[in-house]
Amino acid sequence: MRHIPLHPGSQGLRSEYPEASGHGQDKSGPLFRPVRNNRTGELDRTLCGDGIYKLVRGYAKKFGVAIRVHALRATAATNALEHEADIAKVQEWLGHASSATTRLYDRRKSRPEDSPTFKVVY
Repeated sequence: MRHIPLHPGSQGLRSEYPEASGHGQDKSGPLFRPVRNNRTGELDRTLCGDGIYKLVRGYAKKFGVAIRVHALRATAATNALEHEADIAKVQEWLGHASSATTRLYDRRKSRPEDSPTFKVVY
């Protein structure tokens, strides 16, 4: 289990979600729980990774967007790097053992001004 900081913009939504989803009184249970195809009818199990993928794909399809769910991680990593996040911190955030893996997620276009040549002071 990893803990990551919650963006301040998401905090309000995070606070409202349990009540809106029907499990606002259960503060110790999982945040995301399966509702559809829930054979037991109980809301005490956590939503599995595959369930999250299916939800995201479903919403993307609903809005007419063709996206691979894993691409969202690459987008988040690229966005962080574009806003000058340290690649070592992004690596830790994504849970990668190697920064080489994190570099694969970096979808920024190569820009001449990013070259080490422009970092040298004469």
